[in-house]
Amino acid sequence: MTVATTRPVDDTAAVPVETDFERARRRRVRTGLLVLAAVAVAAVAIYQFWDLSNASSYALDLRRRQLLTLVIAGASCGVSAILFQTLAGSPLLTPGVMGFDALYVLLGTLIVLLFGSDTLAGMSPVTTTVMNAGALCVFGVLIFGLLLKVSGRNLVVMVLIGMVCSALFSSLGSFASRMLSPTDFLTVQDIMFASFSTADESVLMVTALLTAAAIACCIPLVRYLDLLNLGAERAIGLGLPYRVVVGSTLALITVLVASSTALVGPMTFLGLIVANVARQVVGTPRHGPLLLGALLVGAIATVLGQLLVSRVLDFAAPLSVVINLVGGAYFIFLLMRRVRL
Repeated sequence: MTVATTRPVDDTAAVPVETDFERARRRRVRTGLLVLAAVAVAAVAIYQFWDLSNASSYALDLRRRQLLTLVIAGASCGVSAILFQTLAGSPLLTPGVMGFDALYVLLGTLIVLLFGSDTLAGMSPVTTTVMNAGALCVFGVLIFGLLLKVSGRNLVVMVLIGMVCSALFSSLGSFASRMLSPTDFLTVQDIMFASFSTADESVLMVTALLTAAAIACCIPLVRYLDLLNLGAERAIGLGLPYRVVVGSTLALITVLVASSTALVGPMTFLGLIVANVARQVVGTPRHGPLLLGALLVGAIATVLGQLLVSRVLDFAAPLSVVINLVGGAYFIFLLMRRVRL
């Protein structure tokens, strides 16, 4: 006589088990973010408190505004570069390389050319900044949305179109600036290349709010951006609202680019450096930790870069020149490595 026995049901069978590889990758992500956070805090502390003069209260206030400007510029460039690389499907492309900075300068020059410096002089710096950012958002979404649609995420086509757009916008901006009077030209210089050391307090607060709002708006898009890593066709097949996500992301990119450019001027290759370093340190394609890592790396790059310019180079060259020099060489290195692969 055989006695039937019942095997206990394993309630944990349906629960996915985390592998050793996944645990190791999660630890690496946490470690990378902690290291970046520690370096960022150290860089900020060194910049704020190193070699204070007798007028410590004035120096602390000045350095506080400089630090806020640098952090906003670095974070904006880093986050916008990650977002644009996801849309383009390539880690080699950034808004600066594709002509966003040149478009911003062109729009600012056209505004001065059409309305005149007297009109802009009567506006508050906050109104001017918001107007420039709004115009860039509209034109950026239209132009670069069309670019992404035409190129079909083809790397070679996007690089060629982006370089042509950048050269076209730069040439048009240069041509428009030659039509300005000397007074209007100085107004363009004040708007487009504001020094971070003397940034207007109200403009600084507005750009900080714009940057914080744009980065906060990235949070609901994180899971959709992770789907875009699979490719446009697969993401659409999984239910991704492709047009809505791309349009929203392009709008956020233009706001971030406008914020950083309004403060420190165009820095074409900063986003390229920040995004690729963040990918290497964080070590994950997931956009949650990747965007946080880009934010931290951007702040580190601008703060340490300004320390290098002020303490080592003794202001022999501006920060944008140093970053574009290093970034240009880094861009060529990445291109050559991709060709070998």
